[in-house]
Amino acid sequence: MTKDWKARTKLVHGGTRRSQYNEVSEAIFLTQGFVYDTAEDAEARFLNAGPDEFIYARYGNPTVAMFEDRIAALEGAEDGFATASGMAAVNGALVSMLRAGDHVVAARALFGSCLYILEEILPRYGVEVTFVDGTDLDAWRAAMRPDTAVCFFEAISNPTLEVIDIEGVCDIAHGVGAKVIVDNVFATPIWSRALEQGADVVVYSATKHIDGQGRALGGVILGTRDYIRKTVEPYMKHTGGSMSPFTAWIMLKGLETMDLRVRAQTDTALAVAQALEGDARLARVIYPGLPAHPQHALTQAQMGAGGTVLSLDLKGGQEAAFRFLNALHIVVISNNLGDAKSIATHPATTTHQRLSDTQKTLLGITPGLIRLSCGLEDTADLIADITCALDAT
Repeated sequence: MTKDWKARTKLVHGGTRRSQYNEVSEAIFLTQGFVYDTAEDAEARFLNAGPDEFIYARYGNPTVAMFEDRIAALEGAEDGFATASGMAAVNGALVSMLRAGDHVVAARALFGSCLYILEEILPRYGVEVTFVDGTDLDAWRAAMRPDTAVCFFEAISNPTLEVIDIEGVCDIAHGVGAKVIVDNVFATPIWSRALEQGADVVVYSATKHIDGQGRALGGVILGTRDYIRKTVEPYMKHTGGSMSPFTAWIMLKGLETMDLRVRAQTDTALAVAQALEGDARLARVIYPGLPAHPQHALTQAQMGAGGTVLSLDLKGGQEAAFRFLNALHIVVISNNLGDAKSIATHPATTTHQRLSDTQKTLLGITPGLIRLSCGLEDTADLIADITCALDAT
């Protein structure tokens, strides 16, 4: 019956497990392990634990299982594995699937930590990585090889907001037998249809829109039950990247309001982008929901909305960008996104600072680029705050 529910209903009720006390709010099972009635029961559980049988918090927990089941139901995935952070999800999805000698094709425009895994970590263990322009399907096609095992990209890239054709890349990848892993943070679980569009695996940083209130780190890997339980779970439980029960409870509470929050934030992001488009102090306003965005038509077909984040490129470079940031009163300076509070980030000196100037130029990360994650404040107040801050530049 759960699969027939609409998204908001799944976000409130999906995956619920109640104890003998029939609590309304989900219970937090703060325990590192579980007791067995007999030695034979312990042996049987280690051999083949059932869906409501748990062994050790690193392997699974009732509260964590509720979060996994709920987000999987929303995404349309068979199963999920909750991780300690979004980067634990990215690393776990990639490394659990790859072996020495494998080839990975990845979009060039990625979050700095994702680039570190692909550029620094995977090559150490014999995995070759080829980077392409993620928006160019011919580039994906040309990069494929018989040993290509995985294609990886962000559905909307961080921070220049390029939108990747999920269905197009999946068709190309599946043609050579490769799996497709999509980092879907900017698309959000509300606007995502990545699995329906052909992706094999979807990963999220639950730190962002799922929590949405700046409280905890978390992540999740979503895919087929066979992949999650036979590939991801053995890797994650033995390397220690599992989500804690308390964090899972926070994420469950975040899911209850996520649909309402993300839709409101998306409406605000569009309004802010429209208000700033054409401002003489800006070289460009980047937002997939604007008709001027190069992948606007794809965005509408793939998601139906532009998401909660836009980027502003100030003409005055880093000096103007810093003046702008320092003049903000409502929008806070930080490096998170998807929060109830609006957040401004200067990628060139923070999230992507380790990249060379050549790499930044190639990715479009200019000294004047500001990433703006829209929160839940009044839209008119935000526009006024941003406009006043632009005056300071």
